[in-house]
Amino acid sequence: MDGLRDVVAAETVLSDVDGAAGRLIIRGFTLDELAGRVSFEQACRLLLDGMLEGLPDEQGLRLRLGAARVQAFREVSALDAELRSRPTLDAVRALMARLPDGDDLDVALRLLAAPAVFAPAVIRAGRGLEPVTPDPTLGHAADMLRMLKQEPARPAEATALDAYLVTIIDHGLNASTFAARVTASTLAGLTSAALAGISALKGPLHGGAPGPVIDMLDAIGSPERATAWLEAAIDRGDRLMGFGHGVYRVRDPRADALKRTVQSLAEASPELPGRLKLAEAVEAAALDILKRRKPNRPLNTNVEFYTAVLLEALGFPHEAFTCVFASGRIAGWIAHAREQVLSGRLIRPQSRYVGPVPRAAA
Repeated sequence: MDGLRDVVAAETVLSDVDGAAGRLIIRGFTLDELAGRVSFEQACRLLLDGMLEGLPDEQGLRLRLGAARVQAFREVSALDAELRSRPTLDAVRALMARLPDGDDLDVALRLLAAPAVFAPAVIRAGRGLEPVTPDPTLGHAADMLRMLKQEPARPAEATALDAYLVTIIDHGLNASTFAARVTASTLAGLTSAALAGISALKGPLHGGAPGPVIDMLDAIGSPERATAWLEAAIDRGDRLMGFGHGVYRVRDPRADALKRTVQSLAEASPELPGRLKLAEAVEAAALDILKRRKPNRPLNTNVEFYTAVLLEALGFPHEAFTCVFASGRIAGWIAHAREQVLSGRLIRPQSRYVGPVPRAAA
């Protein structure tokens, strides 16, 4: 079978991806109604409503999540030389594995906090810098940037990261979410489910792809070189990073949301407009070339393209982009894991044997 494509494996109230219409719905709201309009904490509250006993209101969740960041930070002491030598995502995953397992609100909140705490700590460790203790009074996005840079985030930057985390918070039954739901269905616990999710996210066919977009932009260098460079890449048989999606037949709505976020950030960032101009030129040239060269394939801008531009502008190294992705998607994994547990069903699909038949059975 083609990767279980078009097979309905779960019923969910959390999100719906309409690939034909280019629409993403999260608990009754379109992405346009959420991205840039609600905070990450509010989006988490929306997703987790009814999934966890004792879930506080929006203000209470912000306070509890701030306290959870402080709790998660205790695990940063395990960031030894061995972990510092590993790729960023592997080190973050190892720190997450130290968190207690279970299905209650405290476990969920600590997991929600963990990637946003561990990613800056691992990035700083790789630069020979000490980790920065969380500030529980700040919003989640603002504190993540403060822990990265050891200085207060500019309001425009905090707003941009907040919009990003909301934009990628959930996206149907993608590979990492399915992995989380399968694990949760065994009653293994939320931490185990989240580790399954982040492991699936690591792969370049899923969340591990935004970084190469930066490599592409760096290689092109200037808007006037875009068409020639991209044509040569197509001639070599290379994939143009940031274009095409396995579900969307039209433009990925998250690409539009993130493009608007980058454009807003550029108004307050004197160094960003030039990079944005290059990205827009590359996007326009790529869409034109793909339409001409591959007319029978729906290859439009996907979430990876402007994710890369945005996270680079916010100061995250490209090898850590997937960790920032996980900082938002962790909420979706937790919500789906709890939804699966509440259904009481173990996910156990069948397989069809296509190997050799023993002679006795032939």
